[in-house]
Amino acid sequence: MSLAVLLFLAEKHSLYYIYTALSKPVDLPGIYQFSAMGLLDDRQIDSYNSKEQRKIPKQTWMKEKMQEDYWEKGTQSRKSKEQWFNVNVDILMKRMRHNESDLHVLQWRHGCEVEQEGDEVKFSRGIDEYSYDGVNFLSFDDKESQWVAPVDAALPTKRKWDSVPILNQYTKGYLEKECVDWLNKFRDYGDEELRNVSPPDVHVFAKRSFRDKTKRRLTCLATGFYPKDTFLTIRKYRSPLPEDEVESTGIRPNHDGTFQMKKSVIIQEDEKYDLDCLVGHRTLKETIIVRWG
Repeated sequence: MSLAVLLFLAEKHSLYYIYTALSKPVDLPGIYQFSAMGLLDDRQIDSYNSKEQRKIPKQTWMKEKMQEDYWEKGTQSRKSKEQWFNVNVDILMKRMRHNESDLHVLQWRHGCEVEQEGDEVKFSRGIDEYSYDGVNFLSFDDKESQWVAPVDAALPTKRKWDSVPILNQYTKGYLEKECVDWLNKFRDYGDEELRNVSPPDVHVFAKRSFRDKTKRRLTCLATGFYPKDTFLTIRKYRSPLPEDEVESTGIRPNHDGTFQMKKSVIIQEDEKYDLDCLVGHRTLKETIIVRWG
């Protein structure tokens, strides 16, 4: 069995909802005091913002498959969450003793991930977490059914929420069951589009280092692939280079819904090398290997 098949035998899928609230409005296009979105396998499926105040579909199949009452109930739900966020941003600012003239951000992300082998779908993990000004503030431990407070300012909220066990049971049930049910339903609805997979194009190139003319930067780019799970490594004499010797952009989205990833390594200009770039993706029967000249 090839390395690509071994790496991607189990498919991974996810459904996440992200809510973002600002402590005050900002006069920037496309930036709202409150916004929310749903992401299925990293593709946006719905959106809401404080200006339009409507939950709207972002995929054609979502618009076609989901009934009008789904969008009406979703709109009311996000309006109530908008009110909750506005209140709690203010509470956190006071708790943190932050100046009201400064801009602060409260964000909530919750959802689930599954692994699929054939027709069998297994719950992998659930995430329910809050961040304040980009720092992890409070998160739910799905296995222990309790909240984790990494900062002192979050302790009052942790104690309050943990004191109502039925709420924690509901959170655990949503992550492990209801969220997975919605994920499966959405994937069935968007079956044709979501399964429109795309293999990576792989390119390698070399440039002399700007900082040190005696060195050369070798870069490997994999782009145009979907879904996002991929494997890219730079090898020397067919052995992977240690990650601390390699620069990586991580996986990033392209404008067309596909993804890209880039890794680079610095070598001496006069170094004799046998380096290649190895890329694996579930759309490939065999891994792609491209050498630098």
